[in-house]
Amino acid sequence: MTLLTLIRHGETDWNRDGLIQGSTDIPLNDTGRAQAREAGMLLAEHRELDTPIVVVSSDLSRAAETADIIAEVLGVPEPHRYPGLRERSYGEAEGVDATVFRQRWGQWSTAQVPGAEPWPEVRDRALRAIRTAVDDARRATAPRAPQVVAVAHGALIRQVIRHATGDELPAEGERLPNGSAHTFLVERERIRLLSYVGAAV
Repeated sequence: MTLLTLIRHGETDWNRDGLIQGSTDIPLNDTGRAQAREAGMLLAEHRELDTPIVVVSSDLSRAAETADIIAEVLGVPEPHRYPGLRERSYGEAEGVDATVFRQRWGQWSTAQVPGAEPWPEVRDRALRAIRTAVDDARRATAPRAPQVVAVAHGALIRQVIRHATGDELPAEGERLPNGSAHTFLVERERIRLLSYVGAAV
């Protein structure tokens, strides 16, 4: 078993302004960098000193910089990037706000956006990337079992939570805040949710 902490990247200007990012590569802003440092300090407070920590991330810059800051706070090696941890591509919806989204495509849960990555593909990609990252971390720290900290994106993390809970969580109307941490146990055949952080929209 491996403890996995999925962390949503820190805030960007598009997050602040309520714009859909998806695969568009938007950098952190100063608030996002502060959120990344805070996430790193919380991990440092609760870490078990005899457990190695491996930090990884999506290759999009907002996740990569968040991971770099966390790794620096923890004093661990530079994170490895996994493109499979990227955010869902939202196709034509990238760069628009929630009002425009609803006007063009309707409700979020049922919208058919041209060019968007299908939800089942997002989930499959996320789970494959997590398994690969965990396997790589286990090899790198053998014989000791690592804690894996993976910095990714809101929609992708949401799909992992839904997979781990039989699509029961997150609750309708909850969002995953920037910089929030969600913990799982990765076992041979399943991923089990231990905790997550949701906030009202």
